[in-house]
Amino acid sequence: MSKSVIIIGASGHGKVVADIILCAGDLVLGFLDDNRRPGDSHIGFPILGRVEDYKNYPDAWFVIAIGNASVRVKISAALEGVRWYTAVHPAAVVSPLETSIGEGSVVMAGAVVNPSAQIGRHCIINSASVVEHDNRIADFVHISVGAKLAGSVTIGRQTWVGIGAVVSNGLKICAGCTIGAGCVVVNDIQAPGTYVGVPARKIK
Repeated sequence: MSKSVIIIGASGHGKVVADIILCAGDLVLGFLDDNRRPGDSHIGFPILGRVEDYKNYPDAWFVIAIGNASVRVKISAALEGVRWYTAVHPAAVVSPLETSIGEGSVVMAGAVVNPSAQIGRHCIINSASVVEHDNRIADFVHISVGAKLAGSVTIGRQTWVGIGAVVSNGLKICAGCTIGAGCVVVNDIQAPGTYVGVPARKIK
């Protein structure tokens, strides 16, 4: 039976999530967004109200389509008792061998999730990214477009791995990091912060 889904965040990211839901054979009821007027529309779907209006839809499933991890944390904590929709595009390659994807996470078209990878709650695995075997991805992580995580990588909670970044085998990145676009990580990262360059170095 198909699921009826409400997307939180009427943005460009919300468009992509809507497409995933439809491609998966489920229904988009509309969007909740604090910055849009109820009754407006977004890519042909109605703005149903503000985020706090989620209580009006007890039978719906919900997914947060907002890139900012801190906002995802706040919203997921505020929406009590809802059913979280896990959005996996049919054109993503997700191994059936000991993989897990947490509730509310989004896996976009062209992404690869290989055997024994564990992905947490409310993560974003963006288009054409690679999550190799035995990765451990904590909650609220964002793996951006085309980023590649080699085998046995661990990514801490609320870390953002930028577009085209590469993380070498067996490394650990702590919580609360931003890994810049095109960055190459060749050593463990043990302190929160922003890292850029080849090899990756922390910037002030």
